[in-house]
Amino acid sequence: MRLPRSLSGWTIAVFGVLAAALGVVGLVAPDALLTVMGFEPVPDGGRADGDHTLVFLTASSMAALNMGVYYVLAALADWKPFFRWTVPFRLLTCAVFTLAVVGGRAPAGFLGVGLWEGLGAVVTGLALRYEKGRAEPDATSPASPASPASPASPASPVP
Repeated sequence: MRLPRSLSGWTIAVFGVLAAALGVVGLVAPDALLTVMGFEPVPDGGRADGDHTLVFLTASSMAALNMGVYYVLAALADWKPFFRWTVPFRLLTCAVFTLAVVGGRAPAGFLGVGLWEGLGAVVTGLALRYEKGRAEPDATSPASPASPASPASPASPVP
């Protein structure tokens, strides 16, 4: 397997590895993940009947693990359309998570999750813009002015 070939690929790969790692943490040690996100874990036996926090955390952690793997595979394939698609959706995630904190639905520590998403989106977007500016002209680009190709010019005779 080869490493990512582009700066944007590296940004996606880093996010993917971290998402997968946090997914594994959530599956293996859910209280540790809750603490990292700014939530206070409830001791064993302290949950009320009908509290499905651990079920939701298990589902979210599995989704994070899967998503992380998708990101890494996309990075290894240098799949630029995927990279571009992530930017607006990660910005949306940043906005939703930030509003959850501002609206009192999540603790202040959860703001870090939103900011991580937003920062990742901005860095990926900037990497894509940088790469686009450095892209080589392709075969459909017009010829350079130094060597204009004119269909009206006769071809030179072949000896």
